[in-house]
Amino acid sequence: MRRRAALAVTGAVVLAWGEWLNWRWSRSLVTGHGGTSEAVVVLGYRNPQATANFVNRWRVRAGLRSVAAGGAQDTQVIFSGGAVGSHAAEAQLMAEYARSVLGFCGTLLLEDKSRTTWENITNVIPLLEDADRIKIVSQSAHALKARAYVRRQRPDLAERLVRADDYRPLEWVIGKPLLALYGLWTLRGLKPEERMVSSCSRQPV
Repeated sequence: MRRRAALAVTGAVVLAWGEWLNWRWSRSLVTGHGGTSEAVVVLGYRNPQATANFVNRWRVRAGLRSVAAGGAQDTQVIFSGGAVGSHAAEAQLMAEYARSVLGFCGTLLLEDKSRTTWENITNVIPLLEDADRIKIVSQSAHALKARAYVRRQRPDLAERLVRADDYRPLEWVIGKPLLALYGLWTLRGLKPEERMVSSCSRQPV
């Protein structure tokens, strides 16, 4: 009985740790910047098949719910990702899923050349110039890494970064400890100030 109780407590602690760390990353390097125009950038994931895979389908759904959560009058969704793992660009596969399966009828833009997160940001920056608010959608650690790259490449645009609706409590709850471990590894190159929770991040977006 004690062994079961100890395992249950350990499991709960691990799940809580994964939840907390992903929550924290989702609130780092964002502001409460306002405005009427918005760009939602959905980052692609390696996709070896002919249709959007599980991860990319989730990212598309998170991107579209980020549009609904924003309340902006003028919103464009940007799918970013080249042909990594197959002959089809991740951006194209995500766009097809958004249109044909989810029935999204809003403004879509594609950036289909990128092969790394740094290239994602480099290549979408020209599409972000006129946006008052910028949301980057992915798993929490990956989105934070992309926001850090915006900050490095264009500090002026980094001031427009706001929270996307890509983190929700208990979503992916079983996988969040693994996402947290992977995130710690992939974020190891970020500076301490790039991991900080912004003072304005609690404002509604």
